[in-house]
Amino acid sequence: MADDNKSTTPSPPGGEQKPAAEKPSGAVQPTPAGKPPNPTAVPPKPAAPAAPAKPAGPVPVPWDSPMVAKLKRQYGSGIEPLTYLGQNYMVVDRSLIPEILQVLRDEEQFDYCVDITAVHYPKREKPFDVVWILYSFPRNERIRVKTMIADGEPIPSATPIWAAANWLEREAFDMFGIKFDGHPDLKRILLPDGWKGHPLRKDYGIIEQDKEWVQINLGIESGQ
Repeated sequence: MADDNKSTTPSPPGGEQKPAAEKPSGAVQPTPAGKPPNPTAVPPKPAAPAAPAKPAGPVPVPWDSPMVAKLKRQYGSGIEPLTYLGQNYMVVDRSLIPEILQVLRDEEQFDYCVDITAVHYPKREKPFDVVWILYSFPRNERIRVKTMIADGEPIPSATPIWAAANWLEREAFDMFGIKFDGHPDLKRILLPDGWKGHPLRKDYGIIEQDKEWVQINLGIESGQ
């Protein structure tokens, strides 16, 4: 005889009992009230703060001095005197070279030509800056003179003004291809005469070599 105190679960029609529905895998289980959160749960990362604005760098500012005032009266807009981080220089119109270099030596005592070099800006209409770095022993002062030229455009040689310009102009010719009119013997000074290209131009590959010259003169394949 069945126990009247036991409750029975009615079976569905057909006499079979359905299994309990399974919860989909990966479903988030609700945290029972009063149960602490899962200590292994990774909290969401806070949003990264915005990067601070990049501070503006130093820029050239006008340079003024008694010498500059004198040159401005003489050449007007042909020169633009500027200073950058304590370095004084003047941008000079190409037509004033070499006259202004002669004036700086004879009248302003810049008796030492420290260097003659160039900077290459391939995308600019006049892609080369030619730069003379001058020093005055009597004044204990250093300045730079800068002018812009087109690719292949010659510039007058400064060898009649400073004899040391001879080797400096040869290096600028060798590395950049700058041509100096009136130079007594303008040829390469660091690379062999038959070398192709000018390595300090920015369109000259950093690992580029004259493979033909290496093969012919050294009898080996270029290592690049």
